[in-house]
Amino acid sequence: MQKYHLSLQYFRERLAHYDALPQLVILGMLSGVITGLLMVLFRMAVELPLTYWLGQADNFEGLSSAQHFLWPVIGSGFLILIFYLWPQAAKQVGMVNLFERLSYYQGHIPGRSIVMQFLSATIALVSGHSVGREGPSIFLGAACSSLIGQRLRLPNNSLRLLIGCGAAAAISAGFNTPLAGVIFAMEVILLEYTVIGFTPVIVAAVSADIVMRSILGHENVFDVPSFEINTLAEVPWVMLLGVVVGLCAAAFNHIMLSAYKLAHWPVAVRFMLAGILTGLAAMLYPEVMGIGYDTISETLWGRLDIQLLCGLLLVKLLLTPFILGLGIPAGLIGPTLFIGALIGGICGIIGDWSTDMDVSHVGLYAMLGMGAMMGAVLNAPLAALVALLELTGNPNIIFPGMIAIVISNLTVRYLFNLPSIFLSSLQAQGLDYRQEPIAQALSRAAAASLMERNFVATNHLINASSAQEMLAEAPRWILIQEVGKPATSIMLPNDLQDHLTRQALLAQEKEAQEDDSLARQQETPLEPQQPINLLEIPAERFNIVTLSFRATLYEALQKMNEQNIANLCITSNQGEIMGILTRAQIEYYYTHKQTL
Repeated sequence: MQKYHLSLQYFRERLAHYDALPQLVILGMLSGVITGLLMVLFRMAVELPLTYWLGQADNFEGLSSAQHFLWPVIGSGFLILIFYLWPQAAKQVGMVNLFERLSYYQGHIPGRSIVMQFLSATIALVSGHSVGREGPSIFLGAACSSLIGQRLRLPNNSLRLLIGCGAAAAISAGFNTPLAGVIFAMEVILLEYTVIGFTPVIVAAVSADIVMRSILGHENVFDVPSFEINTLAEVPWVMLLGVVVGLCAAAFNHIMLSAYKLAHWPVAVRFMLAGILTGLAAMLYPEVMGIGYDTISETLWGRLDIQLLCGLLLVKLLLTPFILGLGIPAGLIGPTLFIGALIGGICGIIGDWSTDMDVSHVGLYAMLGMGAMMGAVLNAPLAALVALLELTGNPNIIFPGMIAIVISNLTVRYLFNLPSIFLSSLQAQGLDYRQEPIAQALSRAAAASLMERNFVATNHLINASSAQEMLAEAPRWILIQEVGKPATSIMLPNDLQDHLTRQALLAQEKEAQEDDSLARQQETPLEPQQPINLLEIPAERFNIVTLSFRATLYEALQKMNEQNIANLCITSNQGEIMGILTRAQIEYYYTHKQTL
C-alpha cells in the first residue's frame, strides 16, 4: 500500500511539469475509455425508450398531432420537477457552465453535475425538445474526466487538459469522428494548439472511438451520398451559401442571447414556455422534434421539397436558440448541423433552378451548409472542416468546404462582430473566458514544477555553530518556526550569513581592544550558549503564504498579485510545505522556458 501511495505521489509530481508526456498519455487513455463507456450509456438511455415508443429512434413524425404537442410539454414538466428538487446542481450543467468552470474554477466540476446533465438531457431529448445531444455529451465527457483528476488529486494544469480529453472523446464517440473531436477540443475548449497537448487528446479520442465501436458497432451517423463539385463556376454560389449561413448563424446567436434576458423568470415558467412553443411548432413540422438526424439524411439525398425545407428552416431557426436560451439543458451543435443542412439544401435546389450550369448534387450543398453553420456558430472553422471530411469520407469536400466555412466565419466575425455562441453566452451572464498568452502559458504547468525544494526548517532560536552547520548545506531558503508552532516566516540564508559575519567582525574588534581574556570570554556573542534569534536579527523575512501544489503557475501569479508578495510556500495534500516558489521563477519560466 505504501508503495502504491509513493507511486501515485510521483505520478502527481510529474504531472506538475508541462512535459510529463507518458503520464498525460495514461490519463488520456483513462479519460477516453471512461468517456466512451459513458457515451454508450447516454446513447442507450436516449435511443432505447424512443425505439420502444416510436419503433425507431427519432421517428417523431409517426406521432399524432396531440402527441406532438404533449410530449415536449410533459418533458418540460419533468425538467421543472428535477430542477426544483436539485436547484443548485441544476445550475452546474451545460457547455456555458463548462467554460465557466474552466475559467474561474480551474476545471473543477462537481460530480453531481454529471448525474444532473445525464438525467435532464435524456428527458429533453426523449420528450422531443428541439435540441441536440452533442453538447450534453461534451459536458459529460469533460466532467467525468475532471472528476478523475479530482479523485486522483492531480495538479490543476492536468485537470484542464483532462477536460480537453473528455470533450474530444465525447465527440469522437458520438460521431465516429476522432480527428474532429481532437480539433474541437483544441480549438474550442482549450483555445490553443500545442504538441504536448495534442498527444493525450488524440489518445482519448481514439480510445473512446474504440470503446463505442466495440460495444455498439461502427455505423455512420449520416447516410451521405458520393458527390463532388462539378465546375469552378459553382464557386460564387458556394460563396453565397457561406454568406447566407453566416447571416443565419448571427440570427441564431442573437435569438439565443435575447432569450437569456428572460433568465430572471422562474424555471417553471421558462421551461413550460419552451415545451408549449416546441409542441405548437411540432404540430406543424414534427421534424423539428428531437435530434433530427433522419431529416438531415433525407436532406443530404435531396428527398425533401423546397417548401418543406423553407418551413423547417424558419421554425428551427426561431425555435431552437430561443428554447436553449430559456435554459433547456441540452445541446446546440446538432441543431446547427440541422439548420445548415436545410440552408444548403435550399441553396442547392435554387441553384439548380436559376442557373444554366450543371449544379452539383444538392447533398453537396447540404453538407457544406452543415460545416459552415457549425464553424460559424461555434467559431471553429478547422473542426468543422475536419468533421465534413470524416463524415463524408470524401476529400472532394475540402475545397468547397474551405470556401463556405471561411465565408460564413468572416460574415459572423467581422460583419456582426460575434464570437462563438459559448463565449457570447458567457458574456451575456457577465462572465469572461479570455485566454491571454500569459494565462495560457502559465496554466500549462503547476506550481510544484518550479518550486525550490532546497530549504531547511529550524527553530527561531539557534546557536552560532548550528547556524554554520545549517549554512554548510547550502539551502536556498530557511523556514523559521517557534517551538510547538508551525512555521511563520521564511528568510534567505545570505541574511543569516551576513549576520554571522558581522558578529565575527565585532568579536575580532573587541578581542583587539580587550586585554583581559576573561572579559573576552564573557562578552563574545558567538559563544554556543548565546543563541541567535532569527526573528530579530537584521534580515528580510517574508510571511508564509501557502498555495496547494495542485495550483497552476497562473494561479500562483494571481495570488502573488492579489497579496502583493513575491513568494509562496507550496504545500502537499496534507498541508506540509514542499517548497518555495518565487515571482522571479515564474517570470523566468514565461520568458525563457515555456514549451510552445
